[in-house]
Amino acid sequence: MSLPTPASAASQRRPRVLLFDVFGTLVDWRRSVARAAAAALQAHGLSDEAQALAFADAWRAQYQPSMQAVRSGALPFCKLDVLHRHNLERVLADWGLLAQVDEPTRAALTLAWHRLDAWPDVAEGLAELRRRCLLAPCSNGNLSLMANLARHNGWHWDAILGAEWARDYKPQPVVYQAAVQAFDVLPGEAMMVAAHSSDLAAAAACGLRTAFIARPDEHGPGTGESRPSGPVDLVATSLVDMARQLASWPA
Repeated sequence: MSLPTPASAASQRRPRVLLFDVFGTLVDWRRSVARAAAAALQAHGLSDEAQALAFADAWRAQYQPSMQAVRSGALPFCKLDVLHRHNLERVLADWGLLAQVDEPTRAALTLAWHRLDAWPDVAEGLAELRRRCLLAPCSNGNLSLMANLARHNGWHWDAILGAEWARDYKPQPVVYQAAVQAFDVLPGEAMMVAAHSSDLAAAAACGLRTAFIARPDEHGPGTGESRPSGPVDLVATSLVDMARQLASWPA
């Protein structure tokens, strides 16, 4: 059953372009990274699932602070892969593992973010949505990361946009604006799709329409957003649900 959708949504025209947040919205980063960490670090004492999940959480906790250093100008723009590698070394140091984990293992573990598994509804939902709209990620992930995630999960994008294209990180307005401009559409002809209310609020401030996808278990059972915290144009329980709803909107 769908979550309640704003009453105005039914009268809106279908967007020409859908722009997607990826980490958390399309992929289960937490369990995917934990699995990779357990495999890479088992010999160094990461011996059970709870420890692996805690390691994934600690690594992810460095995500926003590292991007904020770029957004503030304290660091020049660099790819998310570079930030992920720096963040990994911080976490390894915090866990007392930095001296024990060699360079090949660090490099391979950084690329775990290129092999994240999608939520179960995503492949079907994207395929259905692509029948009616142009699709692209608008992610903080770099282009090679997005391309590899697409191949890993069997997705097809019409373009790959986001932070590396805009040379800044969400929620900076330029990231959303550059994605819209790349498709030669007006902001109101594009819709940002995300499981994070803050991402959608930033996109809406740039004139994009917004769709909230519930991912209540993103950070563990019951720890993600099940409902948006602000106004959006569409609320869905999954991408399949979103596709069903958009199919009824006039083109």
